[in-house]
Amino acid sequence: MDDTNHPRIGITGGIGSGKSYVCHLLGERGIAVYDCDSEAKRLMRTSPDIIEGLTRLVGPDAYVDGQLNKTAITRFLLKSKRNNRLINSVVHPAVFQDFLQSGKQWVESAILFDCGLYRLVDHVVCVSAPLDVRIRRIMLRDGITRAQALEWIAKQMPQEEVEARSDFRIINDGETDVNSQLENILILLDNHSF
Repeated sequence: MDDTNHPRIGITGGIGSGKSYVCHLLGERGIAVYDCDSEAKRLMRTSPDIIEGLTRLVGPDAYVDGQLNKTAITRFLLKSKRNNRLINSVVHPAVFQDFLQSGKQWVESAILFDCGLYRLVDHVVCVSAPLDVRIRRIMLRDGITRAQALEWIAKQMPQEEVEARSDFRIINDGETDVNSQLENILILLDNHSF
């Protein structure tokens, strides 16, 4: 991957696991994290390659007056799983390239394994939390029902599989000290003692 002094680290975990909180703690330590979700949104507005690709897929109403037409994109996405894959085939490569050019070592993505981003990192940190804690967080954050929260969770890779494929795990259950877990991982990464 990268040279041994600067390994690239991926942070992942399902919705409601608390990845953002871990990224916040890294930020407090002066470690910048590439946020795939927000960067993808930015690139969908600004990248000529993505604009051209989405216009080719969705049609001329993908962008209206130079602005991303979320309604048209969503309508296209919801038509089929194939359409979802087609959109991803336009957006993901641009995000991967942008991350590699960002100079950041850390990258956060809920779909790190699903989209293939894990191939670009040396180590993966999984943030996990018990199902009931995740449901409560999602309901609170998004103002949705328990059933809707479970629906979102069901669309993602099972937490157990994400944990099994990751090198490190941070338990973010609201009780266990996240800061000390993160500190231990940073020490291990710094000393290459894993």
